[in-house]
Amino acid sequence: MGGKRPMRNGYRLLLAGLIAMAGAVGAQAEETKGGVTDPIGVIEIRNGEPLQIGVYQTISGPDTALGVDQVRGIELAFAEVNNMLLGHPVVLRVEDEQCNSEGGQTAAIKLASNPDLIVALGPSCSSAADAGAPILWKAGIASIGTSCTAPRLTDENRPPELAGFLRTTYNDNDLGSKAAGYAFNILGKRIAATIHDGSVYTEGLSEVFEREFKALGGSISSREAVSPSDTDMRPVLTKISADAPELIFFPVFPKQAGPIIRQGAEIAGLEKITFLGSDAALVADTMVAAGKAIVGFRFAGSTFDPSELGEGYPAFVKRYEEVYGEAPSGSNHHYAYDAAKVAMAAIEKVAVIDDGGNTYIGKQALRNALFATKNFDGLGGTLTCNRTGDCGKFAFAVYQFVDADPSSFEIGTNPKQIYP
Repeated sequence: MGGKRPMRNGYRLLLAGLIAMAGAVGAQAEETKGGVTDPIGVIEIRNGEPLQIGVYQTISGPDTALGVDQVRGIELAFAEVNNMLLGHPVVLRVEDEQCNSEGGQTAAIKLASNPDLIVALGPSCSSAADAGAPILWKAGIASIGTSCTAPRLTDENRPPELAGFLRTTYNDNDLGSKAAGYAFNILGKRIAATIHDGSVYTEGLSEVFEREFKALGGSISSREAVSPSDTDMRPVLTKISADAPELIFFPVFPKQAGPIIRQGAEIAGLEKITFLGSDAALVADTMVAAGKAIVGFRFAGSTFDPSELGEGYPAFVKRYEEVYGEAPSGSNHHYAYDAAKVAMAAIEKVAVIDDGGNTYIGKQALRNALFATKNFDGLGGTLTCNRTGDCGKFAFAVYQFVDADPSSFEIGTNPKQIYP
């Protein structure tokens, strides 16, 4: 997932200051501490000192529910070990990546400026990962994406600065392909249009859908873009309607998805068209933004069928509700939980503890241990990482909203799975 917003002068000044603050991080060099030698550095945690874990998620703005849901997944994972690891208390250093590249840069620079940070969990959005993961890896900090699904992040030809990034969620090459197959083979659609917001996530997923839909024999009537700040979608929808598509695929976030769904019902020629979104809009906020028009809206994503998820998922949801007083507000909490658990296992694997209770962790060794994750029992299913960092299991599903009341939001009930 991803987002994009214009850069402001104030932000440029802030970013320049943060870059200066992080300048000492720079390139890494071989280091030996406590008997541990690592080619890019060793983190030392003195006896009694906290083990610091970075978290950068979307915790403000229109997509807040997306990130808060994942922060909670991470919190619950560490709560299971009483917020202790290797005899050290665990402290989460949480930064807001705002679901855009600017926020990703800012959050990553803040985290990278901490010389004692072990690993970063996140971000939520692909635009934030595209900007933030290289900054973290320059500081020798590996990052585990929790809902950033853009194909370029784990592409075979990705740049070296992304070598420290992996993810517990899926790759949009899978989602885009399956969504196109669903539109063409199951719904019988032959003409489709797409809408993206210019972000790494939405544009990349739209491209995969378009490519696969055309390969099946379909045609793309138009490819439109909106801004993350747009709320009047009528001009774009009117333009699309002129080409008479049978389906519109728009993998955008709630702030854009809601108006598209609501206003699409008002446009002549689109009354019977199929609107298909992605799980970027799988939050109650989409229901608020779309109003009554949400009923019947479909989106493509990864399934929440218990048979496809890890055995511990039902108990996790129960614990989530007990702790936070509500059901999960999004669809990526289990990926975030799994990222925390994968990180814990890798840290325990490479850490060396001396007789004084001091702990030493090699940065490259930790990165390698993360990428060596195999057959890991996660809430999202069994995780096995490939050499470019794709670790998550993907099982395609289509969900549909059946009630317009936001308080009825519960994945599996409203929206409910309609395919397969």
